[in-house]
Amino acid sequence: MTFVDDLFAHPAGAPAIRTPDGHLSYGELTDRIQRLARTLAGSGLEPEQVCAIAVDRGVDAVIAMAAVARAGGAFLALDAGLPHARLEAMCRTGGARTLVTTTALAERLSLPLTGPVVLIDQDAPPAAATRLPVVTPHTLAYVSHTSGSTGAPNAVLIEHGGLRSYLRAIGTDNGLGPGTVALQVAPIGYDASIRDVFAPLVAGGCVVLVPRARLLRPAEFADTLRTFGVTTLLSVTPTFLGFMTGHEAAAAALRTVALIVSSGESLLPFLASGGRHLLPGGLVNQYGPTECTMTSTRYPVPRDPVTTADLIGAPIDGVSVWLLDPEHRPVLDGATGEVHIGGVGVARGYGGRPALTAERFVPDPFGPPGARLYRTGDLARRLLDGTLVYLGRMDRQLKIRGHRVDPAEIEGALLTHPAVTAAVLTADKDDRGRVSLSAHVVGELTDVPDAALRAHLAESLPPHMMPRRFVRITRVPTTHSGKSDRAVLTRTDENGSR
Repeated sequence: MTFVDDLFAHPAGAPAIRTPDGHLSYGELTDRIQRLARTLAGSGLEPEQVCAIAVDRGVDAVIAMAAVARAGGAFLALDAGLPHARLEAMCRTGGARTLVTTTALAERLSLPLTGPVVLIDQDAPPAAATRLPVVTPHTLAYVSHTSGSTGAPNAVLIEHGGLRSYLRAIGTDNGLGPGTVALQVAPIGYDASIRDVFAPLVAGGCVVLVPRARLLRPAEFADTLRTFGVTTLLSVTPTFLGFMTGHEAAAAALRTVALIVSSGESLLPFLASGGRHLLPGGLVNQYGPTECTMTSTRYPVPRDPVTTADLIGAPIDGVSVWLLDPEHRPVLDGATGEVHIGGVGVARGYGGRPALTAERFVPDPFGPPGARLYRTGDLARRLLDGTLVYLGRMDRQLKIRGHRVDPAEIEGALLTHPAVTAAVLTADKDDRGRVSLSAHVVGELTDVPDAALRAHLAESLPPHMMPRRFVRITRVPTTHSGKSDRAVLTRTDENGSR
């Protein structure tokens, strides 16, 4: 059984998807999913095979992801607007063999795939006799990516058991059901979009799909919420909330939304600025890494929130959270420990990276035989009532507009520029807690403007990994041990020196 089977259990005439062009009932949706699944199975897609999906945001993207899962394959959703080098790297590290795309995108994209290309906008020969395979909880469901320190993105492998349990838990915890009208906010290609679309559908609700540009303009965002009667937002970042509540039309529309779920970065700055009082509906703070199927803990934010600590709540159904010391022993309540996550949502590991998988996915001494814990690299403490308080990262990884970023990947991309001989990234927060990056670069850069460095990075990196500014320095300061002294560069940033 897969999460897609849950979609077939709902009344065929109930609305499943609404767009500016019309709506799709559950019967129509599942029929299209079934037809494409049989086409994919007929073209050779089998369990454990990864199928890349490169289609524009909308109904086709939803059908493609569900059809790949229904056919037994694992989907790798791609944002076709990313740099081509990034898409190639994601296909390569994700092990993609097959591609679902459109005629127009197929002409533009040339991805390193050895299997067939299935065009979703062209009628395929009927494949009604094609038998769909049996999918187990341990069958690979999808592949998502995180920023990697080696210069290539890390492919995270999520199984069906974890995904189905997660989508059901999200529905139960947030009261999703036939009356839910959820707006997809997260971009296709990021795992949050899976929650945005399939958690409401598994629960029997309706998903609203609109062009992404409408979500980024406050007036059009507000009009979308009102026109479609949106009741639920499952994947908004605090940065997005802060931006929208700063515009009266959007803020007014948000006040009509019954449930807003925030994730991706710390909600504390938004709460400290008084943002909770702008949202009279339910507000939930979610925490969890890609390696543990998106969300591991949730915290319903009260009307009068705590603004002195970053509260991330308690584990969702099927998940366990342990705070361990450097010797891997549980710490006492109130003490700081590294967050280790166990349970059904823990990923299989990183595709093609056994050493990194062994380092980050460790045996779970508190679970059944064979269970594993994911070492997050996050620090937290547990209050006496069980609520977890997030305390930050142990390493250099950052959250930029909801995306996890390893600065080493950006540094590596900068070093491929012929004029750059050294590069170090530092991060700053403004008074609203928003993170921005500064790139400190060494080299013969007198005749290389910032625009040229940005254009170089844009060839391989997505927009959220772009430094806000470039600082030219004569050499990289070092500590006594010879490591880059980022503290010195951070102080330089704060003083405004160049």
